[in-house]
Amino acid sequence: MHHSFRKPKALVPLALVQLALVLSSPAARAEADVLPPAVRNANAQLLSQFFAQGGASPAVLEYRRKLAEYQAARAAFDAEAGAYWSQIYEKRKTRNAKRRSGQQITLDDYVLEHPPLYNGPKKPVNPEETPERPRKPIPVTADFLRAAQELYRFTPQRPTSEVEFKRAYARYALASGLTREQAVRVYAFETGGTGTHDVQAGIEHGGKRAISTAMGYNQLLTTNSVELLAEQGHELIRALSEKVTRTPGPARHALEHKLAVLKKMVAHAKSVPDTWSEHEKMGRTPQGWAMHAMVLDIDIGPMLQTHKLLTSVLFARAKGHSRPLSAAELEMMNLTGDGTGLDMVTMPQAMREQVPTSNFFQRGGYERNPVAIRHNTVAKLLAVTDQRMDANSSKAGARELAAAF
Repeated sequence: MHHSFRKPKALVPLALVQLALVLSSPAARAEADVLPPAVRNANAQLLSQFFAQGGASPAVLEYRRKLAEYQAARAAFDAEAGAYWSQIYEKRKTRNAKRRSGQQITLDDYVLEHPPLYNGPKKPVNPEETPERPRKPIPVTADFLRAAQELYRFTPQRPTSEVEFKRAYARYALASGLTREQAVRVYAFETGGTGTHDVQAGIEHGGKRAISTAMGYNQLLTTNSVELLAEQGHELIRALSEKVTRTPGPARHALEHKLAVLKKMVAHAKSVPDTWSEHEKMGRTPQGWAMHAMVLDIDIGPMLQTHKLLTSVLFARAKGHSRPLSAAELEMMNLTGDGTGLDMVTMPQAMREQVPTSNFFQRGGYERNPVAIRHNTVAKLLAVTDQRMDANSSKAGARELAAAF
């Protein structure tokens, strides 16, 4: 039987590997400069031979050394953090079960230690890898408007002035059950007290690049717009239908077209399962962008801004929380989700002082949230939220919104 054999690769002598490792360090390179020329030339020849036989460059060897250090430190941290966040998850499950059965929640139902934070070496950059492709740009107002025109033949009706939008928002918010304090202070927190109806995250206060699709007084994401159309679409249609019946002449025709478009958008939003993940998928498409354009409309925009907050108010009320939510409490529900936010809102003050904020986050979200890390108990997080609301409520935009009420 015929056998074929591959020619074995030339083996790199261990001494050359060791020499390359030694000479790749910064200290060794500095010392090499003072060696006699003959020695330096001999070292250079050995290294050239090493690289010719498939060895790595000093930069790559240094990268591999740093990578090994990083991986060891990260593995140790992940083992510790994994155990901590598993405990957070189990405690959350226990709390949810106790609430369903009407049992009282106590301090024992929370993890009272703060999570470990990684403070080891950073992951090094591989000199052999090509730079990452630039990220796909985040859509902005022009993209939302283009999608609305292309898919629905519709252009949102923009306000003639910012105060016109604020007045429309104030009227609808008050009629729906929001208070002036809730609306103004959340606006002050979300926009810094100066935001316009079309302000987008990242493109404000001198920012040049969008960092998310969050837009408007209460910073709705595309996912929020899709979800609100799916879940509150019947109310939006009812309110706009009433305005149509009250409006005479040519203006009525424009409103009738707007109502027809709104009905189509609501139907499309309802065409996917009513879950955040499905709404998020739609929000990444031109169809979701077109729906998000409604945030800019003088009639529908104020309704979307209102329902972004109102759903949390109604959720708390449905769960038996009759006391009006403070603006900071409402913001917690706005930021973390209704169920998680209500967990904080219903907590007695004495417990708020002791319970770490980590109990209300997923690990990834917590580790990317410097505010929750720095203000690491429920009481501290609510306090800093109130402080920011206090400071921003005195700014021009917040004062103008307050006057609109």
